Amino acid sequence: MRIPPIVLPVFVAVGVAALTLSAMRSPEPRTEPPLDPRISDDLRTTVAEVNAALRRLWRGEVFGEASSSHADLAAVEPAPRADDLTILRRLSLALHGTIPSLEELRRFEADAGPDRLERWTAAMLADSRFADYFAERLARAYVGVEQGQFLLFRRDRFTAWLSRQLRENRPYDDLVRDMVSARGVWTGEGEVNFLTGAFANDEFDPDKLAARTARAFLGQRIDCAQCHDHPFEHWKQNEFAGLAAHFAHLGLSLAGVVDKPENRDRRMAAAEADVSPRPPPAVPFHPEWVPSAGSEREKLAAWLTHPENRRFERAIANRVWGLMFGRPFAARLLVRSVAGPDGEATWTWTDRAVDDLPDPDDPRFGSQLEVLDILGRDFRTHGCDLRRLIQVITACDAFRLDSVHPAGEQPSPAELSESRREALQQQLERIEARWAVFPLIRLRPEQVIGSMLQAHHVQTIDQNSHLFVRAVRFFRERDFINEFGDPGTEELEDRTGTIQQALLRMNGDFAHELSEERPFTAPGQIPAWSPSPEQILENVFLSCLSRRPTEEERACFLPQLQPSDGRSADGVIQDLYWAVFNAPEFSWNH
Repeated sequence: MRIPPIVLPVFVAVGVAALTLSAMRSPEPRTEPPLDPRISDDLRTTVAEVNAALRRLWRGEVFGEASSSHADLAAVEPAPRADDLTILRRLSLALHGTIPSLEELRRFEADAGPDRLERWTAAMLADSRFADYFAERLARAYVGVEQGQFLLFRRDRFTAWLSRQLRENRPYDDLVRDMVSARGVWTGEGEVNFLTGAFANDEFDPDKLAARTARAFLGQRIDCAQCHDHPFEHWKQNEFAGLAAHFAHLGLSLAGVVDKPENRDRRMAAAEADVSPRPPPAVPFHPEWVPSAGSEREKLAAWLTHPENRRFERAIANRVWGLMFGRPFAARLLVRSVAGPDGEATWTWTDRAVDDLPDPDDPRFGSQLEVLDILGRDFRTHGCDLRRLIQVITACDAFRLDSVHPAGEQPSPAELSESRREALQQQLERIEARWAVFPLIRLRPEQVIGSMLQAHHVQTIDQNSHLFVRAVRFFRERDFINEFGDPGTEELEDRTGTIQQALLRMNGDFAHELSEERPFTAPGQIPAWSPSPEQILENVFLSCLSRRPTEEERACFLPQLQPSDGRSADGVIQDLYWAVFNAPEFSWNH
């Protein structure tokens, strides 16, 4: 019997849909904020320590008595506190990659218990959306964003493994040891992909693994020393080579990734024939932390995570701070240098990437990184608990400040003299560098489309959502990110928007389709559930921006929502959604 031509494409489409849906996890109980309002006393103590360090930073007390005479160390006043809905939006974007739903906002406002934000943070961290989203964010530092060689590297397996570890709240140092010392097959042991991500040209690249290990787990860019001594820091070429030598044994067998001593012998012979022999495995500082037993990679993993290794805890504290704020804590630092016969001090600003931290106790930076040291100590004391680290960061004053500082609400630059404009700009830079205001950061592409998709629904999109809704979100996010552009591993560095991105939001199918007034979407349901035009407008703004409209916005939009000449305001909600989606406020964290 001849099969009609139309049947085969239908079967293919159904098969793809079935595979996609089967890959999605089953619905699970929704995580509610704990009813017990008690927050541990030691958490409060650590938050108070962080806040005290922030106040010293705001007062410019980072270089002792020498600070008082320098303009860049003048005291700054912090911005006022943001309102709770704004803070909830920040939490949702950072932990789940999307804005809170209208359903969540109403439940949040109805929660009159004490420590509301702390309890909701705990609930968000226990939600599977946190594990999935944070696994993707961390994976960029560990394996990059490229898919690599499919037969030997499965990035999806790595992120799935990492998500499981976050869901189980395994200690972070255990995860790092698993990645560095992994063995087995990359499809079965997800952590092995940390190593196979550096497999190319039929062999592992020890130099790539050494550079990635130092950046991801120590917050240090020592890869400049791969070819020569670092031109600005103290790292030497032989130190990098010693670190890379820990990965020189890596090889493949029927059992997957294993250590093969003959691989290192072969690589050393090739190095001798080329330039100079590679050194044996060594570490660039504190060799006494290296245990005597275990494989070379196990020794390296133990050294990385040693309880006295402040670089390790500083690195994860700085990275997690960056994921919560959109900018790492040590993004902009003041460097003190002493020059001249009289030992006169000079200060200059330096911008640093998330994986380019100064050495601990470097006197050139004073106590500007005291906050990272407090976070790191608390992190160690509590078993390298990532959730605990996030709870401390989100409860501190810096995370809860407004994104608008009174100093920025001066007369327009045109009304100021050139000298006054320059002084004001320098003041604002000091305020931002010292975390006296919440930084305005562009949302990442997955946050933009995730927020658009969530605003399109009244209820929360999570593992309890309908399979169709979850499938649509999966494909829409993928397509939008492909068109919008992915910042890759440099997502915590400053970036500007493009004309193409603005046109995609304005003219693309995403904004048009996600603002249509349909029976099962927020634009279609809000008018039916809102008793008045005022309530309609409020629900639209809450759904899209997690806030209520201002008086100016009410004066602009309310007349358009009023029925006229006996006709309803059909299409106005759709137009309002489209306008809000394209407003600058929608695509920024604030």
